[in-house]
Order: sequence, then structure tokens, then C-alpha cells
Amino acid sequence: MAENLEDDLNSNLLHAPCLTGDPQLDTAVQQWLRWDKNPKTKEQIENLLQNGMNKELRDRLCYRMTFGTAGLRSAMGAGFCYINDLTVIQSTQGMYKYLERCFSDFKQRGFVVGYDTRGQVASSCSSQRLAKLTAAVLLAKDVPVYLFSRYVPTPFVPYAVQELKAVAGVMITASHNRKEDNGYKVYWETGAQITSPHDKEILKCIEECVEPWNGSWNDNLVDTSPLKKDPLQDICKRYMEDLKKICFYRELNSKTTLKFVHTSFHGVGHDYVQLAFQVFGFKPPIPVPEQKDPDPDFSTVKCPNPEEGESVLELSLRLAEKEKARIVLATDPDADRLAVAELQENGHWKVFSGNELAALFGWWMFDCWKKNKSNADVKNVYMLATTVSSKILKAIALKEGFHFEETLPGFKWIGSRIKDLLENGKEVLFAFEESIGFLCGTSVLDKDGVSAAVVVAEMASFLETRNVRLTEQLSKIYEKYGYHMSKTSYFLCYDPPTIKNIFEKIRNFESPKEYPKFCGAYAILHVRDITTGYDSSQPSKKSALPVSKNSQMITFTFQNGCVATLRTSGTEPKIKYYAEMCASPDQSDTALLQEELKKLIEALIENFLEPSKNGLIWRSA
Repeated sequence: MAENLEDDLNSNLLHAPCLTGDPQLDTAVQQWLRWDKNPKTKEQIENLLQNGMNKELRDRLCYRMTFGTAGLRSAMGAGFCYINDLTVIQSTQGMYKYLERCFSDFKQRGFVVGYDTRGQVASSCSSQRLAKLTAAVLLAKDVPVYLFSRYVPTPFVPYAVQELKAVAGVMITASHNRKEDNGYKVYWETGAQITSPHDKEILKCIEECVEPWNGSWNDNLVDTSPLKKDPLQDICKRYMEDLKKICFYRELNSKTTLKFVHTSFHGVGHDYVQLAFQVFGFKPPIPVPEQKDPDPDFSTVKCPNPEEGESVLELSLRLAEKEKARIVLATDPDADRLAVAELQENGHWKVFSGNELAALFGWWMFDCWKKNKSNADVKNVYMLATTVSSKILKAIALKEGFHFEETLPGFKWIGSRIKDLLENGKEVLFAFEESIGFLCGTSVLDKDGVSAAVVVAEMASFLETRNVRLTEQLSKIYEKYGYHMSKTSYFLCYDPPTIKNIFEKIRNFESPKEYPKFCGAYAILHVRDITTGYDSSQPSKKSALPVSKNSQMITFTFQNGCVATLRTSGTEPKIKYYAEMCASPDQSDTALLQEELKKLIEALIENFLEPSKNGLIWRSA
């Protein structure tokens, strides 16, 4: 009887001549109620309708997520602008349509699907469930699907795409975002994240087939279809085998007296970091018990992002002190990024920035390459970084004779460029982005916290035999190649027009189409605007890096050697700033350099961002 009443209610809702009085919204409501088979998200929309919450209904149903950093990312919940069962089905249908057009052998080569451990009870939405629905859409269309049988680090998906020669792959994750969020991260056949124009074309295809197909909701196919394979054992084995390519001191590792603490931040990293340590010959790192197992509520941290520093590393630092471990390794929830802290002789902890870690990684990977490939041509060797990251690799490259290249922010650009270099017979040792994303070697074409963690452990163990700490080695690198001091932070801004106005004002600073010549007292040598494609340092005044109209990004090179960039985030309501003082080796007064950088950042904020006037919220400490 109850079921009939519910059917009648739905029928009345669907056939009501006027639900809200807004024709566009009424159509969207009717579509949602007709298409969504998840009782919890369907009920959320019904409740909003019954309570006359038209504005919220409009916000949820009249906007669609767009492809950002190589995929979708949003809060979980009901509505076309959120991540939920229905929007993941729609996205996968669009993926199918686009891949069928691009690959004649799609149904031979198949598709990879992985997931992390996120979930939300209120919308009955978990990464595992969304992964199953992704697989179901493709299995219903006779596409072979490699669906991991348990959660995996994000790097396993691009690695599997390459190893299994699949046409593409999806990882269901929101990485280090807040617990309410989830995402749909897309990789191309190259093993790199998708770049333009694929993202725009996939979005078009999604919009062309929003109604679920027959079979798209049939997640039973995951258990019954002969086309579904579980690649977990095979990929894990191959990945661990490939790790040996970047292990240079296994015997030394097995004898080290150093202890390591590892936290996986309630995510996927624990088991995989343990295995990686085994491959490198180490004793297992000591896990933080409260954070070792998956927990979608991230119950011991206010934000699951190890990049936030000491405040979120509290449990691991206290455990390390208790266990007399000098180094803490923290992988973020999907294990593609790595934070590192080292106990200093004065009893304080040093949490390294992404740029500082990159200096250590760059030195280490090149040093190991030199020792192992004495006859190889250094001119064939490359390292890469995103343009908002430290220029330290550039300084090392200039002195040592290898190549350094910059890409746009985001590992999708690094991955694509590495693929090109490898196809042209080049050797890439290391690549990074300042937000603690590192890639040692080229087995994976995306950032990888698992391999980075074990490489740091080996580096620290090697330095320990010379009685040198990581911090001391960092100083030696700066003494040799020049001090590179950087600071990165952000402001929150929830009003897109305000963000646009801030950047437009910079483009028309004192008169129309004139960029600033000074920032306070600091003379500007060059301006590069990635949004418009302008670069004053080029003879043609055109940027050598691709134009990226969908995001705001302006870089200033100052006369005093400082480089600063203002940009918007692709996934969060932030205006980020990145500033670095790039000194030559003969400038060794670090206090003076730090002071100069501090003053320049203050000028940048005061003159260009104007937080009080624009209502920007400072990043909380």
C-alpha cells in the first residue's frame, strides 16, 4: 500500500501542471525525480520541493558541474551541480560516447576504475558505490572494465591505464578536499590526466545524453559480467616491481637505524606505503594508529590536507617523539601527495614546504643518476615543475647541464609533457608542483605520494651515514645553487565577480590595457598573463605557455629577483599567491632575503589583492 502511495505522490509531482512556477526549474525537477533511483538523494529534492525551497532547488538543479582539473569535483548530495549516483552515471555516459568516437578499439582495450574511501551517509554516496556505477554504465555497453576490488592510491589508476593499455581511466576521489566533497578524475590512454580539448568535448557529450540508459543503474553487472576484471593484485605487483628502478641503496636501507612514522590521514595510503618500504629493504614505518584506517569523516583532523603543516600533523609528531623517530611522512587521503617533517637538534620539528622538498628530491635524483649512469649524456636529462613552483630545479639545471622545463599549474600538464619527452628519447628524472606533489622517475605520469615517501626514506638513510640531516642537506643545496625562499598562501573568496574584478584591475592598472610597472616600491621587470596569453618578456609579447582562459593567473618578475604569481584555484574558492626570492649563490644573507620577500608579499597583497576592500578572508593559521 505504502509503495502505491509513493508511486501516486511521484506521479502527481511529475504530472503537476506547475511545480514551482518556473518552467526551467520545473523541467529540471521532473527530470531529477524521473531519473534518480537513489532513494536518499531523490528524497532530498522532494523535500525541497514540498517545502517551497525554490532558490535551493534552482541552485542544485539548474547548474551542472564543469570539468575542472582533469575531471569533476564537488560536494556530495542531490542535484546536477553535485557529485551523486545520477551525475556520475551521466558523466560516464558522456565519457562512453566520447571514447567510442576517439577509439575504434575501445571495446577491446577497456577502461580502468579506481576509488578512495570517501563517503556520505546522508546521500548514500561513497567512492566505492560511485566506482561501481561508473563500471556498470560501461559494462552495460559491453566495454571491458578493470575495476579495483578495494581502495587504491590515485597513482594506481594512471599506472594501470598505461600497463593494461586501456583507453582511459577514472579515479573516484576528492584527494585532500573537505570530507563533504568527492570527485571524478579522468586519465587518458597516455596515463596522464586529460587536458583540453578532451575536457570540453567530454562535457558536450555528457550534455547530449543526460537521461540514464537502460542498464546504467544496474550495478549488479559488477558481480555478474564476464567483462569485469579486478586488476588489484597484478597492478600492485607490477607497481612495486617498478619501484625498484628508483631504489639505489637497498642494502644500506636494510641496516639503517633511522625510524620513520607514517600517517595516511584516514585514507588509502597505509598498506601501500608499508609494501613500498618492504621493496626498498626497510623495516616498516610506524603507523599512526588513529589515522591508519580509512575514515570518511577524517575524525582526528579539522582538514585532511597534510599541506596545512604542523597543526594537522599533531598526532604523527607526538608519536614520533614517543617512538624516537626523527622523520614523519604524511600521505594525503588518496596518497598522491606527501608531506615530510624532521626533528631538529633543538627539539623543534621542521615541516618542509613542497618547494624545499623539491630541492632535496632534485638534488637526490640527479646525484643518483650521475653515480649510476656515468657515461650517459646529461643533455638528454630533464626535470620539470609547474610555473608557480620554485625555480630551484632551474638553478640546478643551469649549473649541472641538464634541461629544466616549466608547465602550467596542474600535474596534467606535467604528465602530458613527460609523455612527449619520453617519446622523443629523453630521460625525465623528477617533476613536481609546489603543493607537495612529486614524481620520481616516470613509471606513473602523475604525482605519487607512495613512491615519494620511500624515496625520502632512502635519501634520509643515505644522509644519516654521513651524519647529515635533511635540513642540513637543504642548506648545502642552497649554498651551491643559490637560496630560493618562497611563501605560498591564499585568501578565500566566495564571490566570483569580486575575483574577476581583482584581476581585471591589474590588467588595467593605471590606464586601460596597462599592467602595473611597480608594486608599491618594487619595480616590475616583466608581467605574464596566462589568462590572456600576454608576456612582456617575449619579443612577440605572447606567452610561450598555453593560454588558460578558464582561470585567472598573472606572474610578476621583479627587478630584485623575486617572482610572484596570483592565481585562482581550479577546485576551491581561493585566490592563491606564490612568491619566491631567487638569489644567486653569492647572496648568502638569508635574513636579508627573507625580509625582502616578506615586504614584497605585503606590497603584493596591499596593492593588488586589497583584502579589506574586496572582503577577502585570510587563510586561517
